[in-house]
Amino acid sequence: MALAGIIACFALPVTTFAADPKPDAAVKNKAIEASVFLDDKVKADPALAADSLAEGRKWIDKNVAEANASRKQDPQLFRDGGWSFERKYALRSTVDGHYVSLVRSDYMDTHGAHPNSDVDTILWDATAKKRISIRPFFTEAGDNGPTMTAMLKAVIASLNLEKKKRDASDTATAEWYKGLEPKLLKIGAVTLAPSTEAGKSSGLTFHYPPYAVGPYAEGEYVAFVPWETLKPYLSPEGERVFGGRRPKSDIEPP
Repeated sequence: MALAGIIACFALPVTTFAADPKPDAAVKNKAIEASVFLDDKVKADPALAADSLAEGRKWIDKNVAEANASRKQDPQLFRDGGWSFERKYALRSTVDGHYVSLVRSDYMDTHGAHPNSDVDTILWDATAKKRISIRPFFTEAGDNGPTMTAMLKAVIASLNLEKKKRDASDTATAEWYKGLEPKLLKIGAVTLAPSTEAGKSSGLTFHYPPYAVGPYAEGEYVAFVPWETLKPYLSPEGERVFGGRRPKSDIEPP
C-alpha cells in the first residue's frame, strides 16, 4: 500500500470547537471579573441592543465599585481570587414584530456559601423604541384591582402545579408566596409567552429566581397564565396580541 494510502487509512477526523462567545462588555481586575452578553437576536435590534448594553455597563460599574471597596477593606477575602459576575440578555419572544420580551439572567459569586443567581425581564416596544409594562394590554391594571387580583390567583395556581411536578410542595409554600402581591411591581418579572399562532402571544410567563417563591435548592420557577384566563380584562390591544396556545417546546424545553 502506498504511504499516502496508509496515512489516509489511519487519519482521524479533525474536531473543531466553537470559541466561547465574546462578552459585549467586560471588566477584570484583582477584585472582580464581570461580563455582559447579548444574544444575536437582541443585537439584531440596534436600539434594543444599545438600551440593554447601557444597562449592563451600569450594572458592571456598580459591582466593580463594591468589589474594589470590599477588597480594600478586607484583602484576605480575595486571597483565592476576585468575585465573578455575569449577565446575559436573551430574547424570549417577539409578538407581531412589535413587542419583544427579554429574559435577563444574572450570576454572582462573591465567595459566599454558594453562588447566587437572579432573573428579571424586559418588555420592549420596537416601534416606540422603549421599555414598557404589560399595562397597555388590559383595560385596567391598578394595584389590588380586578385584573391584578385574577392574575395573581392564576400565577399561584401555576406555581402550585410546578411545585407538584417537582415534589416540592409543602406546608411552607404559602409562606413563600407572601412576597407576591396583586401589583405590577410585586407580582413577578413577566414576559409575553410564545404562541402556536404566528405573531401572537399565548399568555404571560412570570419568572422567579431561587429564593423568590421557594428554597434555593428548588431553583428557578416559571409560572404561566394563559391569555384566556385574562380575557375578561383585555384591552383592544390585548385582544389583538393574544391568541393561540403555548407551544409544547416552551412547556418542555429540550
